[in-house]
Amino acid sequence: MKRIAITLLTTLLLSPSTVFAQTRGRSSRPKTTPPPAQAQVTQARTAGAQKVADQIKLLSRFIYLLGGVTSGIAAVDEATRRNEASPAIVQKNQQSKAQVKANIQNFREGLDKLEIEFRTTPELQPFYIKLAGVAAGAATAEEQAAANQFDASGRTLLNVINRLADVLVVMRQ
Repeated sequence: MKRIAITLLTTLLLSPSTVFAQTRGRSSRPKTTPPPAQAQVTQARTAGAQKVADQIKLLSRFIYLLGGVTSGIAAVDEATRRNEASPAIVQKNQQSKAQVKANIQNFREGLDKLEIEFRTTPELQPFYIKLAGVAAGAATAEEQAAANQFDASGRTLLNVINRLADVLVVMRQ
């Protein structure tokens, strides 16, 4: 009995104290809040996606309205060529053309800003590759509108919308 007691006492004294230390309980639940850096990335990504979606909405609405305006502009231009349009109608047509051109220019400027934001924001840089060139597409549409090719301009803007939609798909993955 003494031998067993001495052996246990010796083993107890020679063993490291960490063997008997209490360890922290582990939880199998995943953390509910992401780390601060991940939360910042998620916020930037969500804000970037929202801006892309806003551009898609604005461009879609504009193209929808452009269809009617374009047909009206074409009809007045044809009447002007046949000398059948009154000066008031011709002036109104010129104002419509100027408004369409100004709207397309505003879209190009907005897309330029969006590209710059994606290029300069570290969290959005991975998506810039897909976004790059949408402002150039809007610039092409602007040139077409300046040449009174409003239908072609609208088709070019549809391609811009397609590119923006592709960016949203990549951002969702």
